[in-house]
Amino acid sequence: MTDPASAESAGSRFWVLLPTLRMVGRHQIGAFIGTCVDFGTMILLVEALGAPPTAAAAVGATLGGVTNFILGRSWIFRSRSGAASWQAARYAMVSGCSAAWNALGEHIVHDLGHVRYLVARAFVAFAVGVLWNFPMHRRFVFR
Repeated sequence: MTDPASAESAGSRFWVLLPTLRMVGRHQIGAFIGTCVDFGTMILLVEALGAPPTAAAAVGATLGGVTNFILGRSWIFRSRSGAASWQAARYAMVSGCSAAWNALGEHIVHDLGHVRYLVARAFVAFAVGVLWNFPMHRRFVFR
């Protein structure tokens, strides 16, 4: 039998977590939009212009990052009160590292592992997004 006090406590925890769950949902949508810009740029550079996948991954990740910063500040984290220039500087540091992680991952998985570049990119982008981008955006850039 459920204790009424613990049921009430669980219900109140849900309402406390709801804003965080909404933020995570917005982050996932923003990440998807940024990823579309990222992958679209990479595919265009590789397929239409003949760029090497590793370089195209770095350019795509950078443009996807710019898109994501704009969404992060205005919509995902709703962090409009801080100075945009400081947020942009912190975001640039995180995105520079993200671009490097993406390019390194593309090199390892595609160039050394001989995995098709889009499959490699999808795997690397997911890993970098979960392990690097979200934690750094939430706790460092848009805190």
